[in-house]
Amino acid sequence: MHSSPIELANDIGVQFYETRLGVYDEMVATEHKVLPYWQDFINALETMGSEEIERRRREAQRLLRENGVTYNVYGDTQKLTRPWRLDPIPLLISNEEWAVIDAGLKQRAMLLDFILKDIYGEQALLKKGLLPAELIFAHQGFLHPCRGTLQNQPIDLTLYSANLVRGDKGRFWVLDDRTQAPSGSGYALENRTVMTRVLPDILRDIQVHRLSSFFKGLGKGLANIALHNKDNPRVVVLTPGPFNETYFEHAYLASYLGYTLVQGDDLTVRDGHVWLKSLEGLQHVDVILRRVDDSFCDPLELRIDSRLGVTGLLEAVRRGNVAIANPLGSSVLENPGLLAFLPKLARYFLSEELILPSVATWWCGQPRERDFVLQNLDKLDIKQINRRQDNGFLAGNSLSAAQKEALKAAIIAKPHLYVGQEQVSPATVPAFISHRIQPRTAVLRSFVVANGDGYLVMPGGLTRVAQDKDDVAVSNQAGGISKDTWVLASEATNPGPPKPQLLRTPPNRVPVLDAITEPLTSRAADHLFWVGRYLERTEAVARLLRTVLLKYQDMLEFKDTVDSTALAALLHSLTHVTMTYPGFVSSHPDCLEQPQNELLSLAKDSHRAGSLAANIHAFVQSAYNIRDLWSQDTWRSVDNIQYRWNLRVVNGEIVIEQLQSYLDDLITGVVAFSGLTSETMTRESGWLMLGSGRRLERALALISLLRATLVQRYDAAVQNQVLEAVLFSTDSLIIYQRRYRSFIELSAVLELLLLDESHPRSVTYQLRLLAEHISALPRERGQRKLSEEERLIIKAYTDLRLGNVVDLLKVDDDEGIYPHLERLLADTTKLLWGVADTIARAYFSHSQTSQLMTANTIPEDEL
Repeated sequence: MHSSPIELANDIGVQFYETRLGVYDEMVATEHKVLPYWQDFINALETMGSEEIERRRREAQRLLRENGVTYNVYGDTQKLTRPWRLDPIPLLISNEEWAVIDAGLKQRAMLLDFILKDIYGEQALLKKGLLPAELIFAHQGFLHPCRGTLQNQPIDLTLYSANLVRGDKGRFWVLDDRTQAPSGSGYALENRTVMTRVLPDILRDIQVHRLSSFFKGLGKGLANIALHNKDNPRVVVLTPGPFNETYFEHAYLASYLGYTLVQGDDLTVRDGHVWLKSLEGLQHVDVILRRVDDSFCDPLELRIDSRLGVTGLLEAVRRGNVAIANPLGSSVLENPGLLAFLPKLARYFLSEELILPSVATWWCGQPRERDFVLQNLDKLDIKQINRRQDNGFLAGNSLSAAQKEALKAAIIAKPHLYVGQEQVSPATVPAFISHRIQPRTAVLRSFVVANGDGYLVMPGGLTRVAQDKDDVAVSNQAGGISKDTWVLASEATNPGPPKPQLLRTPPNRVPVLDAITEPLTSRAADHLFWVGRYLERTEAVARLLRTVLLKYQDMLEFKDTVDSTALAALLHSLTHVTMTYPGFVSSHPDCLEQPQNELLSLAKDSHRAGSLAANIHAFVQSAYNIRDLWSQDTWRSVDNIQYRWNLRVVNGEIVIEQLQSYLDDLITGVVAFSGLTSETMTRESGWLMLGSGRRLERALALISLLRATLVQRYDAAVQNQVLEAVLFSTDSLIIYQRRYRSFIELSAVLELLLLDESHPRSVTYQLRLLAEHISALPRERGQRKLSEEERLIIKAYTDLRLGNVVDLLKVDDDEGIYPHLERLLADTTKLLWGVADTIARAYFSHSQTSQLMTANTIPEDEL
């Protein structure tokens, strides 16, 4: 049902704003007019107009996509990443009202910290009967091996988050607490960053609290819990990996805070200490900001089937050699049955009433509460105390008679595993949907971090709204939309996203700062190596495919036998370079006479190994795995490569005549990425790995092209066209013309593409740089002899440099090839594959975790 419509300005896309009957609305409350602190914002929207709001909404989505902001729907095997959605209308909260929320969140965090200390310490609450033992011990979050592992910190619960809803009378209630690995703060930060781009004028005029203090406090809070090296602790962010639903946030926060992003295989425990496995050797770890469920963190003492954790981690914690935020076992505080006991525990620990009460909850482990729940199923939501994979609940009023009877039987059989909760009608907020401002159900996730002896609350948070007007439950998994949250300041503040904090130094004193270089993990090195390889594969295939298309057009125009023969040679080379056999090597005549279908398949079939689409996908996925290492501009370049190719080619209705212009744009995008990395990456291990992958793959691709074309013997006319095509495909035609100023000769082309050490596209140039990169990579201390990979690359480089074009083009028989050239190229290929294998063995020591194990058994913390 809807109440009387509230009339708003027509030119912001809505004639009537229809709130739901009996439901509080953030913009109009229970009145029939806009609340005073919303009025300036609504006036600004009215001035802007509906079309302009829609344009800015699209701009926000473009920025989010280009910045790589994603949320992975758990269990979706069809699509790894989904774009993050942001509504252009924020949630506004007055400064006076936020002061109450701030105090309530700090109180609640402090209370839960006391409970955590007791549960894993003296357990006085259980002994005094203030908490039922059955409630705690039956919860999967209680990890008995963790008892006694808390490290006597002033505050053990470093991070805390609560989902807040506003009830029908305008009061905020806590829907649930998040204490294990609270997620969402990174998304809140990115939302604010985007809003400063799409609504800069409104943010400038409306005074909004900034988020910088929270993230500064987060860095300080993590440093405070370090047990060693407090002045300069090494902090790592432990992630389940790129298949986790909030992996973007893991990478984003690691990059923003300057921490190393690691997976379980990047860490090892030795002598009771946690070490980071890096190319430079083992690095001691002081603090772990974990985004892995606590039971998965140590397969030795916790879940034996976990592939996400670190063997022996709990023992390192027990010895006091590493701090973890939040402590292992803290998910016991997410038990919904605990909500029923918090008011009494607040009086016990704090001698206070809860400022932010929980939604009314009845734990069925108590006879009276169980009977109440059974008698009032129609009015309650039923939850299990242990989180289900879908994080769901059962609404009693939506169950059939048979389902109710089955639920009652389950509750009676094991009452301690169930709670009943009051059905809450969350408040609605204005959202811009389908060019109109409409009310939608909303949930606000708040964020708190320990700050010394107290807590610091983010002034704002992550607001999520339901997609459809009749939805009451709000979840990103179900297609929800996010909002920025604006806490209005009572005095002038500078709105906007957090900015880097500059250290203040006393006058007349010049600070001397030691540069900190974060180590490169073997996993990150592996991905950088393959980013370089897939980038070069993409460019090589794109350039050769473009060359083939040009030759195909010539053949159609002139219908010349020479053109047809040259085209056939290039088509064969395309199959050899991409290794998409049988392809054009097929004996079927239509394959060469009508090559359009095969060419389009090589361009757009992302499921075909070796195709352009597959190489682009692999390049982007490798880059996404190390999202924390890229600058925003570099990631935007990565996104543009995939987005434009998928939009125009993979998902579009394309004909062969359109492909050439799309290839031009793709090559430009690849070159842009190369330029960005060249100008922004420091010349350290990461740069060396990326460069090694590029040089290795460019050499292999070029050798493959030369073997498929120049090794073959043609008559003069065909050879001339093939040589010209090869030069064009390798971006060397202009250089050849400027250098030789003559007809194209095979010997000169070989000299340029194979042996010319000054030409950035030659094989020799690639091998020289590859040798330099390999020799500069970190090695074991004291090792003086050449490594295996160094010996291989030196041999390949030396053999090539000793090559003589005249000797390489000698013909000993009538086989139709140049055998000496073929032998040299084949031997070089074999040596380069050996280099790739030895680099992998020497530097990529991490285990390969299966895709199924890279995501938690349940979502880490559903948004």
